[in-house]
Amino acid sequence: MSELRKDPVTRRWVIVATERAKRPQQLQSINPVTPPGTPQRDPKCPFCEGNEGMTPPETAAYRHAGTPKDAPGWWLRVIPNKFSALDPNIVFERIGEGIYDMATGFGVHEVIVESPYHNHTWGTATDKEFEELFWAYRDRLINLMNNPKLKYVLIFKNYGPEAGASQVHPHSQLIGLPVVPKRVIEEQEASEDYYRYKERCPMCDIIRQEKADGRRLIVETEYFAAVAPFASYHPFQIMIMPKGHQPFFERLEKGMMMDLARLFRQVFWALAQVLGDPPFNCVLHTTPPASVGDDRCSHWHFEVVPRLTKVAGFEWGSGFYINPTTPEACAESLRAKIQEGMDDEE
Repeated sequence: MSELRKDPVTRRWVIVATERAKRPQQLQSINPVTPPGTPQRDPKCPFCEGNEGMTPPETAAYRHAGTPKDAPGWWLRVIPNKFSALDPNIVFERIGEGIYDMATGFGVHEVIVESPYHNHTWGTATDKEFEELFWAYRDRLINLMNNPKLKYVLIFKNYGPEAGASQVHPHSQLIGLPVVPKRVIEEQEASEDYYRYKERCPMCDIIRQEKADGRRLIVETEYFAAVAPFASYHPFQIMIMPKGHQPFFERLEKGMMMDLARLFRQVFWALAQVLGDPPFNCVLHTTPPASVGDDRCSHWHFEVVPRLTKVAGFEWGSGFYINPTTPEACAESLRAKIQEGMDDEE
């Protein structure tokens, strides 16, 4: 029998269609995003090492000592998006047109090129490669939030055409905005409502619940946990978050950063093994520096959504999502694969 489930933070309802549920293996991607045989370097790819002249000048880079800017020798590179959605060189100004609100398109849009190698994927990445990427996320957050004109920086990764990526080469993006996005405000307001009622952070409660229950817990490390949300609106949706209360991603210390990298490597290796290198979106939810809410109930986390199903008319019209697979089955599949990989390492 089908179930209705409600997310305690977003307050979104989801239909888990258990009667027509698919086994996790039935959702495997038919066409891997980065198929075997993808070259390590593509002479036409602007993000490949050696093609630095095809991109705008780099904003930042992690590179070998003695190598010049905008030249080979880097292992991670940050550049302005050549087709930026926003312009950092214009003045932010609010405009009214009758009943409509508008504003000039001020903001920052950057690309974080994650590797010099064209065929690099998160499914094959090492702990060290994830750690370097997270340091870049942290550094860019700190740098951009020093600009008082920016109110929020959203970091995200689109992997594969179905997830909105236009480039095969591994990359993340960030967009710095002069306003706090509505989704961020809604999530904080919902967390504040929960805190006022229970005097506890909802994310901390979710971690305690999932650790005690175990059915949706995918893997945990010393500092972090990966879970399949109770009201997952997509198959294999994953939430990755610190087990202790942490409002701000950019305040992570070295030990926690290494631990997070280890967990990401396990999770994305398992996703690639179980689903065959699927397209996905990954978004970092962190608290605005000048918080629009209460830090006691703000808890940063990553949200990962493999793109295995389509959003259709019912979802758009109702705000409900239909998930053809239970989060418990997805978590079990990933958990078993991670354990298999850990056994092989021993």
